[in-house]
Amino acid sequence: MGASKYFSKEQQSQIVNAIKKAELNTSGEVRVHIESVCNEDVLDHAAWLFNYLKMHKTELRNGVLVYLAVESKKFAIIGDSGINAVVPSDFWDSTKEEMKAQFAQGRLTEGIAGAVLAAGVHLKTYFPYQTDDSNELSDEISFGK
Repeated sequence: MGASKYFSKEQQSQIVNAIKKAELNTSGEVRVHIESVCNEDVLDHAAWLFNYLKMHKTELRNGVLVYLAVESKKFAIIGDSGINAVVPSDFWDSTKEEMKAQFAQGRLTEGIAGAVLAAGVHLKTYFPYQTDDSNELSDEISFGK
């Protein structure tokens, strides 16, 4: 069953709907990946997943990965080089703090969905939604073991 066991179908839908809503604010592409365990540095693993999921294949290099390892209690938000080239170094800090606060209350779905929606709002300034925007990456959650 893998990491999907931590989220009901309704909770998964809530996260996917947050992705769709966030992408109405920005041409950026948001993905969520959830696993049970992360046995290495969370940022290194998230960066590996970013490449594995081919998130670097967007035209503007503006993909964002929201990653969570439920049992390890580790999470990360990483953006592609197009984002990192234009945003301040503390760009994701407030979003990570809000996720951490939600997770501390056992509200995993709300933490992820909130981070996704915040990403859409934050990226709007740098990568506004374009009427001819195509959805370059899947909106579905990817799950690991």
